[in-house]
Amino acid sequence: MEDRRQYTGAGLFYVPPTARWEVVMERARGTLEGQSLGEVVNDAMDTIEKVNPTLRGTLPQEYNSPRVNETTLAGLVKLLDRLEFQSQVGEDGKRIGARDLMGEVYEYFLAQFALAEGRKGGEFFTPESIVRLLVEMLEPQEGERVLDPACGSGGMFVQTEKFIELHDGNRFNISVYGQERNLTTWRLAKMNLAIHGIEANLGEEPADSFHDDQHPELKADVVLANPPFNISNWGGERLGMDPRWTYGVPPVGNANFAWIQLMVNKLRPGGRAGIVLANGSMSGKSGGEGDIRRRMVKDNLVACMVALPAQLFRSTQIPACLWFLAEGKDQRHAEWVKGRANEVLFIDATGLGTMEERTLRELKDPDIEQISSVFRAWRGAEGAGSYRDVPGFCRSASLAEVEAHDFALTPGRYAGVAEAPDDPDAESAEAKVERLTKELFLHFEEAGRLEAVVREQVKRL
Repeated sequence: MEDRRQYTGAGLFYVPPTARWEVVMERARGTLEGQSLGEVVNDAMDTIEKVNPTLRGTLPQEYNSPRVNETTLAGLVKLLDRLEFQSQVGEDGKRIGARDLMGEVYEYFLAQFALAEGRKGGEFFTPESIVRLLVEMLEPQEGERVLDPACGSGGMFVQTEKFIELHDGNRFNISVYGQERNLTTWRLAKMNLAIHGIEANLGEEPADSFHDDQHPELKADVVLANPPFNISNWGGERLGMDPRWTYGVPPVGNANFAWIQLMVNKLRPGGRAGIVLANGSMSGKSGGEGDIRRRMVKDNLVACMVALPAQLFRSTQIPACLWFLAEGKDQRHAEWVKGRANEVLFIDATGLGTMEERTLRELKDPDIEQISSVFRAWRGAEGAGSYRDVPGFCRSASLAEVEAHDFALTPGRYAGVAEAPDDPDAESAEAKVERLTKELFLHFEEAGRLEAVVREQVKRL
C-alpha cells in the first residue's frame, strides 16, 4: 500500500520506501555501500519531513556529524531492530496497535528525559496523573476544539485523544491547537503528536502565547494547560492595556493571573477550562491578584477548585492546585455546569495519592475517579448520581460564603475537617470514667503498700 492518503487518513504519517527502516538496517549491517549510516539516517529524516508537512523542521538531522560515532550508531540501530512494534494484547485484554505502542514508548522516554532534567523537565512534561485528572474533569468530546497555550510536549492532547476513544468517540474528530515558545519542546510536541496520529496546529513556529498569539481568531470549547508557575519574566510591562485582561491587569511580577485570563479569552461562549497553578493563586493578593480573583468569582466564572497533594511534581516542590472555569456559568448556554450558578465546588484532595518514591507522589486511578466523580455529580452529569458534601473532602459553597472568606479559594477553608469514623468497639464516656477510677484506686492501694514497705525498711537502718 503506497497511497500516502491512506496513511494520513488513518492517522499515520507516511514513510516513503527510500526512508524506511529496512534501508537504515542494510547500511547498519554493512550490506549497503556508498553513504555512511549517518548520511542514510539524515536523508531518511529529510525525506519524511518533505512528504509530511506537519513534521517540517521537526526531525533531527545531525547523525553525520563528528559528534556521532558511526559504530555506536550502528549498534543502536541494531538494538532498536530487535523491538517489535506490532499489535499486541494489553494487560486489560484489549488489543494495542503498533502505533499506540510507539506512542507509549515515546511518552515513556519523554517522562524519563523529564526526570533526568529535574526542574527543567517541568517545562515540557506534566505528570500523567495530573493530565488525566484535568481531562477526566473537563471531558472533551469529539468534534470540539481543544487548546493548550503552553503545550510543552503535547501530553494534554494525547490524553484528550485517549479519553475520547475510551468513551466510544472518534479520536480523529477533534481539532487540536497548541502553542509552545521553546523550539526544542515545540519539536518534541510535533513528533509526539505525529507518532500518536494526532493532527494538530501548533502554530507556524515556536512562539510566546502572551506576545505572539499563533491562533488569534480561535475560540475553543476546551482550554487546558500547565503553564510555568509564578514566572516574573513574562514581559507583562509591555501588555498593560491588553484587551485580554477582562478582570484586571495582572501583576508584572507574576504571570499566574495572566495565564488564567489568556485562557478565558480563548473560550467560546459556554466553553470550559482547566489550569494547573501554584497554590498562591488561590489566596494571594499582591499586585491586584485579590481584585482579579474577586471579579472572576462574582462573574460566575469559577466552577471548581481542587487542592492537590504535595510532591506530585519532581520539578518543583511548590504545592499546586487546579482551577476549573465555566464561561457564562449563570447563563443558558452553559450546559456543562447545570443549575450551579452562584456556587463553587471545593475539593480538598491533599490527602490522596501514593508515594512512589521518597519525594514523589502519584495520583492513582481510584484517586482520579474519586475527584472526578464528585465533580460530575455536582455538575449534574447524566448517570453521575446525586451530589452531597463530604466534610474534609468536598463542599459546594455559595458565592456569599466565598465573599465572607474575602474571595479566598482555598478548598480547606470550605471543606472543613473530616468526621472521625464511627468505632463500634469504642468505649462510652461513662464506662471509661468507671474503668479509670478503678485503675486509680488500685494504684493508690499499691502506692500505700509500697510506702509501708519502705517505712519498714527504713526502721531497720
